[in-house]
Amino acid sequence: MTTSMLESQIESFFALPAAQLTGDTRQQALTTFNEFKTALNRGEIRAASRADNGNWQVHSWVKRGILLGFRLGGMVDYSIDENFRFFDKETYPTKRLTISDGVRIVPGGTSVREGAFVASGVTIMPPAYINVGAYVDEGTMVDSHALVGSCAQIGKRCHISAAAQIGGVLEPVGALPVVIEDEVLVGGNCGVYEGTIVRERAILASGVTLTGSTPLFDAVKGAIYRREGDQPLEVPAGAVVVPGSRAITVGAAKDWGLSVYAPIIIKYRDDKTEASVKLEEFLR
Repeated sequence: MTTSMLESQIESFFALPAAQLTGDTRQQALTTFNEFKTALNRGEIRAASRADNGNWQVHSWVKRGILLGFRLGGMVDYSIDENFRFFDKETYPTKRLTISDGVRIVPGGTSVREGAFVASGVTIMPPAYINVGAYVDEGTMVDSHALVGSCAQIGKRCHISAAAQIGGVLEPVGALPVVIEDEVLVGGNCGVYEGTIVRERAILASGVTLTGSTPLFDAVKGAIYRREGDQPLEVPAGAVVVPGSRAITVGAAKDWGLSVYAPIIIKYRDDKTEASVKLEEFLR
């Protein structure tokens, strides 16, 4: 089935009320959904992609297809034994990777859900979780206790460090997911949420949090970056971002000497930065 035909069928089944997704209609929808999920697993379709002009566009029909899978799936028992009990939708079991996929999954409790694309050369340290619709490209490392949320887009040769949270979004279907472009280093305990785009080769130092309502202060260029309307917050290419603070200048908070969190671009990548980042290659 071509992508356009698959999109048309997904849209048709998604538009049906739940009461009509029964009997033969449900079986037809499941057949379409399974083909859709296979394409997701292979990376042939994705929830968002980068256009030739560099802008990222969301593919709402792909999100609808993922949501359709939740509607079609019944709850099943995935328990390993009496001590390890797991229950989830039958349409979204864990992804059945094999050695031929070229993905290194270190033992210790990692889960990758069906409908996520994980490219050859990816390393996943335990325990990590990669949710449905996520796209993780070649050579990326997803470290311990890291989350790659539903529909998040991760580029090539990135490092998602320990305890980092890459937020996911399924609804609203038109919302852009979080995007981490190629060769980005996301430091430990970072959080990137609400459709933020981190452009290629940027570095987020440990503890940086970026959301749709977070202004980003560029101390190098003297600029402030914000989400504007439908345009997401963007971290510029090569930026090095650290957690900082800014003083509150009004009211009682000023009198008390309080400040609020503020991520700050303190520099852009240079030779010294490249030397420290190169150490990552020994772990792959």
